[in-house]
Order: sequence, then structure tokens, then C-alpha cells
Amino acid sequence: MIKSLLLGCTTLILLIVSGTSQAETESITIKMPPTSLAQWYKPANKRQVWLHAMFRLRREMQAVKEYARQKDAVGIKKWGQRLAESYRKIPEMVPEWQDEVRLDWADILETAALKGNFKQVLRAYDKLDASCNLCHQDFQALAATLYRSPDFSTQQVLFQGKTIHYDRFMEQLTQSINRIKIATEDQQPQIAGRALKQLKDQLQALKPSCNKCHRDEAPKERIFGVNVQKILKQLKKSIQNNQSKQTGRFLGEAAVAICARCHGVHRTFSNLKEFLTPTQF
Repeated sequence: MIKSLLLGCTTLILLIVSGTSQAETESITIKMPPTSLAQWYKPANKRQVWLHAMFRLRREMQAVKEYARQKDAVGIKKWGQRLAESYRKIPEMVPEWQDEVRLDWADILETAALKGNFKQVLRAYDKLDASCNLCHQDFQALAATLYRSPDFSTQQVLFQGKTIHYDRFMEQLTQSINRIKIATEDQQPQIAGRALKQLKDQLQALKPSCNKCHRDEAPKERIFGVNVQKILKQLKKSIQNNQSKQTGRFLGEAAVAICARCHGVHRTFSNLKEFLTPTQF
């Protein structure tokens, strides 16, 4: 069993209880990302500035390493200056990391790049790279969970004239699927048919909430598209013919296509986010 306690927004203490004895309890400390990081992610920042800053840094570091190895004076001068400038912005964006960054080595790298000292550039590059890796090791996965995964805590679905909280609506979807299975096994095709009709209506009601994040058609097509509609038609036919085995097969295919594809990504991160920040849920 795992219990969690959130202290401020800096440290998460995990108490892992493996047995009934107090001696079998262990604690693990996880460093939470600095609170100022949130301002550079959605919804506080629609441009996702932090992500673009990291992408730019990664590109500049690659260029510096490649040109230093090639002993290209023009390339190393251009990209060395860019890298140093971008790296210096990190503590400006996240003041809590003022003592974590190596601004001294950013200066050394820039000076060496301007002089064409490739050996020194590579030495400074390794120092900067190490500082980036340490930060990523501590915070990358947590930051992605907290700031890049969808927030369903305020999501609602309009269904049959009623506004339903997202969690409750997901429970109702599950109940419809289970009702089909139960009724089929109990030789009640009419009840199974009504449950399937309910499921189809629920999926149509769910679609607008998906549209809020998924602007392109590909993700929506996987869940609401032709293939899923084909499975649901086969499911309807098997129910009408009272074919329990076939109904079970198509119901399983529908559950994978409709439910599992989303749950494998969204639900995992959503549950982890709720675990990490229980006061927000």
C-alpha cells in the first residue's frame, strides 16, 4: 500500500507499507518541480514557452557538439553564442534553479566558441549537459505529468439535457458496457440492445469533450470513426441474433477501440496527477 503526503509544492513523501509492522514501512522523497514552472505551461501560458525553450536548447546543444567535433569555427561561433544565451535564461524563467545552473560554464563555452577553442567548448558542453541531465532526472517526468497531461477534474459532459462530471460519466459508460455483457449472458437481448443504444448516445455526447484538446481528426477517428462504427454494427447484429459468444467478442473489440486506447495514456497520467496533487482534486 502507498500513502502520500504533499508538503508545500516542493517535496512529496511516499510511505510504502509492505506489511502490518511499523518496521516494514519505508519512505521515499520525491522533489516536486518548482511552482514557478507552471507559468510557462498551459493553461497559464498558451504558447507553451518552456517546451519551446527546451527544444531550442536541445537543438543548440546538438549544433555545438557537432561543430566542435568538426572543428568548424564559423558554426561553433554562431551556435555557441546561441546556446550560452538560451542557457542563461533558465534561472530568469525559473528563479528556484538559480543555484542549479552552471552559468560559469556557459560563459566559458561562449568565450571558447568565439576563440575557436574546440577542446574547451566540448569540456564546457559536458558540464552544461550534466546540469541538464540532473534536472531532467529529478523533474522531467513529474513536469510532464503535472503540466502536459489533460486535466479532467473540471471536465463535464452534456448528456440528455443534464451536465455530468467527467468521472461520473465514465462510470456510466462502463455500466453500459457491462450491462450489455450481463444481459447477453442472461439471454436478455432486448435489455442488451437498449444498453447498446445508450452506449452509442453516450459516445456521441463524449465527443465534444475530446474536441477541446484533439484538433486533428486522427485521434477522434480512432475512437469515433468508421472502424468503431463497424464494430458497433456487428455488436448490434450479434445481440439481435442472440449470439452470446459473438457479442462477447465484438464487445471486447469495442472496449479496446473505444476505452483502452484513451485509458492507456490519459487515465494513467490523470491518476498520477491526482496522486501527486491531491489537494487540487
